[in-house]
Amino acid sequence: MKKRVFALLLSALLVVGFLPVRARAAGSEITVYNWGQYISDGTDGSLDVLAEFTKETGIKVNYLTYDSNESLYTKLKTGGTTYDVIIPSDYMVAKLKDEDMLEKIDLDNVPNYQYIDDSFKNQAYDPDNAYSVPYTWGTVGLIYNTKYVSAEDAKSWSCLWNANYAGKILMFDNCRDSFAIAESMLGYSLNTEDGAELKACADLLSTQKSLVQSYVMDQIFDKMEREEAWIAPYYAGDYLTMAEENASLAFSYPKEGFNIFIDAMCIPKGCQNKEGAEAFINFLCKPEISGQNLEYLGYSTPETEAKQYMDESVATSPIAYPDSDTLARSESFGDLSVQATQTMNDLWLSVKTSGSNTTTYLILTIAAIVAVIAFFLFSNLHKKRKRERRCRKWREQSQ
Repeated sequence: MKKRVFALLLSALLVVGFLPVRARAAGSEITVYNWGQYISDGTDGSLDVLAEFTKETGIKVNYLTYDSNESLYTKLKTGGTTYDVIIPSDYMVAKLKDEDMLEKIDLDNVPNYQYIDDSFKNQAYDPDNAYSVPYTWGTVGLIYNTKYVSAEDAKSWSCLWNANYAGKILMFDNCRDSFAIAESMLGYSLNTEDGAELKACADLLSTQKSLVQSYVMDQIFDKMEREEAWIAPYYAGDYLTMAEENASLAFSYPKEGFNIFIDAMCIPKGCQNKEGAEAFINFLCKPEISGQNLEYLGYSTPETEAKQYMDESVATSPIAYPDSDTLARSESFGDLSVQATQTMNDLWLSVKTSGSNTTTYLILTIAAIVAVIAFFLFSNLHKKRKRERRCRKWREQSQ
């Protein structure tokens, strides 16, 4: 009897002893830094990926977003905030790896990596599969409204320079994607580092500026869905999302060529929970999760196994999964040298700040400064004269 009581007490103590450990596990957190609108969130009956991950692992996810690879890079470079999982594009993975800004991923902790198709492994940006795991892949093309833009015009990137659509054209608000369009039109490689070719691209982009309504990233969704704009270059996966809101939208792969990319899951240096990060990456690689997640997003899965969890119309979409003839016109981004990157950034800044709008802004700014200075000079002069009148009056009274 005493032995039984002792055993019960021992069991109770063991259970109590384990409670804090389980509580700590359930309370652990990771911070994920991802593109905007780039994970299934439970809306419209879709899978809530983050909630499902927390339910399965007990790990809470703090989820933050950015709108371009360059924004991500700047945030990581300047520091101040730590992240456990990031999802950069191929060329940015290479850049971060080369600058020693990524942790190696222990694939023993990511057993679902086995489902990634071999064609997405051993890529040039990470040849040993040491720092990244593919999340999605996709392409860039033209999104246009068939009510206002002809399908014939939309076959070429030159549609973005068509004066008939002035004021209704949107353009990428990042230099790499914008320069890629100009490079395609001029017959250059999307990875050119030739200074003269980059300058020619900048000159071409400058001629477009007066026709552009605005330079955008995530703002494109509202503008195209509400028909505030008629044509824009953007990612095929996002087109499929927009088309659900506006059936008049269509997509084109321009004849000059286009960018194809892989976005991959990485763990940045300085992460606070590497084990949790690897658990999250492993979770996203589960075929049923990848299938449901990417069906909602419209982007392409790097896992053939995941397609069985998608609606057939999505899994066979010629936009999400273009044929080999179409893909033959595509090119991936590579990591540019520091000098070429700086040249492109400087040229892009000159494109964005050139033109009459900037001149007008500067004139108005200078006029405002002059007006403020004039006001203070007049005010001080008025006060000085007022003081002089007071002093003169005081002297007259004292005499």
